[in-house]
Amino acid sequence: MTTSSADAGSGRSLLPVAEARAAILDQLQPIAGWERVAVRGALGRVLAEDIIAPYNVPAHDNSAMDGYAVRAQDLGANGETALGVVGTAFAGRPFSGIVGPGQAVRIMTGASIPQGADTIVVQEIARREHDRVFIPAGQKKGQNLRHAGEDLAEGGVALAAGCRCGPAELGLIASLGIAEVAVRRRLRVAILSTGDEIASIGRPLGPGEVYDSNRYTLFGALSRLGCELVDMGVIPDRPEALEAAFRDAAQAADVIITSGGVSVGEADFIREMMNRMGEVAFWKLAIKPGRPMAFGRIGDAVLFGLPGNPVAVMVTFYQFVQDALLQLMGVTPLPPAERFPVRAGFALRKQPGRVEYLRGRLQRGADGLSVTLAGAQGSGVLRSMSEADCFVVLPEDCTAVQPGDTVCVQPFHGLV
Repeated sequence: MTTSSADAGSGRSLLPVAEARAAILDQLQPIAGWERVAVRGALGRVLAEDIIAPYNVPAHDNSAMDGYAVRAQDLGANGETALGVVGTAFAGRPFSGIVGPGQAVRIMTGASIPQGADTIVVQEIARREHDRVFIPAGQKKGQNLRHAGEDLAEGGVALAAGCRCGPAELGLIASLGIAEVAVRRRLRVAILSTGDEIASIGRPLGPGEVYDSNRYTLFGALSRLGCELVDMGVIPDRPEALEAAFRDAAQAADVIITSGGVSVGEADFIREMMNRMGEVAFWKLAIKPGRPMAFGRIGDAVLFGLPGNPVAVMVTFYQFVQDALLQLMGVTPLPPAERFPVRAGFALRKQPGRVEYLRGRLQRGADGLSVTLAGAQGSGVLRSMSEADCFVVLPEDCTAVQPGDTVCVQPFHGLV
């Protein structure tokens, strides 16, 4: 991958990607408000308080394997040891007696360790003959035991506030016998598209019109995050219509996300409206696609003015907006962005000065992992996002990529 120290006159007035991301996150605090929900209703929600273990998990010493509970001191150092089997311990039905010298208890996975026993011998290596079991040498005291509190100690934090609940978290909460949890209220996000050329689906296109895909892309991304959506529809390129839409959105939502109208065209009113009704922190980024992205506030609502091109919408959403929304939802810590180096399976020339996000497909071959480009890379070619499974991230100073060069990829799994 070829790099250059020159900015080719293209990047001096643009805010670098890392600075823009930091500037956004530095200005955002989690929203107020919470509610109690049943455990099943907590999927995808953010915990508003710590989940404290009300008792040890597991609650008692138990067997990690099917086998025999024995006393380690009874086992010989050489050859087999014969022990008398005096009973069986099941999960939920413990052996009520005491394991004495020369005795063993048949035990099932999860069963409480019988009194007197301190070691579990797995059934696969034991030899059973009627009421006797023969144990080979080489066993270690305490093997195959799970101790009380090994997973969670009573009074310990099972899950911290700020955790976003997935399937494993629901199971963990249920394992503690907790039926309801406190979660932060859902983040309310208003979405709208702007432009006289944008047509709603379900009707024929007029001259020069295109269907509105961006609201549906954002609907999918925001629904996966568990946001409460306020769909403002398509707003025409008229200042009075935009002002009314912004006023309504700022009253109804915590966040406003627009697409289109943030470049320098005569009919691009978003920045002007933001400046008049609120404030604009920045609106030009050193990124491709997605340079004209505005960030600011209108009233108490945070506003993201995304570009109009469909791929640019997705790139800017996943590189800037998604983590901002997670921070507003109270997620701590924010999930790290997974990136790793692979070999390029393509050639490309690039202008320095902007971080470029190409859409790629990872391929595993005999010589390891490589990445190819997923079709045409224009910012209006949404199909490239559908066919891709990763972003290929080229830094600002990159000027060219040749097959075999090392490039950085950001996989979609866990991101998109």
